[in-house]
Amino acid sequence: MLRGAHAISLDVKGRLAIPTKFRDWLRDECDGQLVCTIDIAHPCLLLYPLHEWEEIERKLKTLSSMDPAQRRLQRLLLGHATECELDGNGRLLLSQPLRTHAGLDKRIMLVGQLNKFELWDEARWQHQIDTDIASLPEDDWAGSDRLQDFSL
Repeated sequence: MLRGAHAISLDVKGRLAIPTKFRDWLRDECDGQLVCTIDIAHPCLLLYPLHEWEEIERKLKTLSSMDPAQRRLQRLLLGHATECELDGNGRLLLSQPLRTHAGLDKRIMLVGQLNKFELWDEARWQHQIDTDIASLPEDDWAGSDRLQDFSL
């Protein structure tokens, strides 16, 4: 499982080094092959191991290209999808359009989300966390059937 928030740096060429603890797993799970695309709801990127991305593609393939909303989703996710491969040093190269979408510069956060990573600009990540925490008053949990039974 991909979890945890990791502060990492983006070099001048747009490469990021995947933390060591994930490198072997990614090489074993997907031969170091990943796919990066935009997040349509937030200013961050989504980085999937190849087999996880292929599941997303199967779902996108079932959508109608005649329905404008479904077509938009296909266009945005597939149109920005970029194959990335871990190099010998455990680095990935992110394309300029992807970096621009997420406002990535030097200091970024790699955030595990079970089956994928999110890539955030460090300051935007902190702002998002602050917003998420402020948006979780106690009564919001009670209003969701799925969250009512969730305990930590």
